[in-house]
Amino acid sequence: MTGYEMPAPPRSAIFGSTQRQVPVIGQGSWKIEQAAPDSAIAALRGLDLGLTHIDTAEMYGSGAAESLIAEAIKDRRDAVFLVSKVLPSNASKRGTLKACEKSLARLRTDRLDCYLLHWRGAVPLAETIAAFESLVRDGNILSWGVSNFDVADLEEVAAIAGAGHPACNQVLYHIGERAIEHAVLPWCRAHGTALVAYTPFGQSAGAYDPRTAAGGALAKIAAAHRATPRQVALAFLLRHPQVFVIPKASSEAHLTENAGASAIELSEEEIARIDAAFPRGRPGRGLPMI
Repeated sequence: MTGYEMPAPPRSAIFGSTQRQVPVIGQGSWKIEQAAPDSAIAALRGLDLGLTHIDTAEMYGSGAAESLIAEAIKDRRDAVFLVSKVLPSNASKRGTLKACEKSLARLRTDRLDCYLLHWRGAVPLAETIAAFESLVRDGNILSWGVSNFDVADLEEVAAIAGAGHPACNQVLYHIGERAIEHAVLPWCRAHGTALVAYTPFGQSAGAYDPRTAAGGALAKIAAAHRATPRQVALAFLLRHPQVFVIPKASSEAHLTENAGASAIELSEEEIARIDAAFPRGRPGRGLPMI
């Protein structure tokens, strides 16, 4: 895939309790509004590559990212699995309903496929969940989930809302930050909750530098698959069947590169080599987030 020829569409998997088939590789939109509008919209148009899972939030650019996404998906809304998030400061019952209304207006759509609480704040979870359930009944959202929730928070959600909730938990997860593998990922697996990895490449390019020991190990595996190190990094996360990833792409080449990652099947020996090069660390470190 190093020449960025048109890849096959990424594989799909059941997205938590929604029973919807969703591409395991989607598109993130954090800070996308900082690019020129035309290039930002072009970078979001991975729909032709099968990247139809698009993630955003009211926080991103104070709504500007949602407005850009509206332009990118116009006339193609039905092909998209669209996710947005409510800020904790807006997560009262009334505030959540109002925030969703504003997000729908900016996105120029009548529903969200999934609506998330961005992280836990001071509002009782029961109040936010009541708002989510009201939005589901009214058809404004089709499912709901959470973001940046540790196991204790997930247990509380399940106790309030019952089986099948939350539909997903969106967390920081990349080869250099694997803390969620200790407890959060097993909880999601046991409860049928999708785990969505944000910032799945991390924030440092060092992991992909072939001059380092870890980067060199990744580069060798990538070469064996005629792939890129970043594609292998995504494939490593996607070895778990309940994991979805939402990398942000800044160009068409990056979109094509991302889309090709789900076709890579790592051997047990390759997984072990990546595990040794990028150890997950000790348990009990707390939930990482950015």
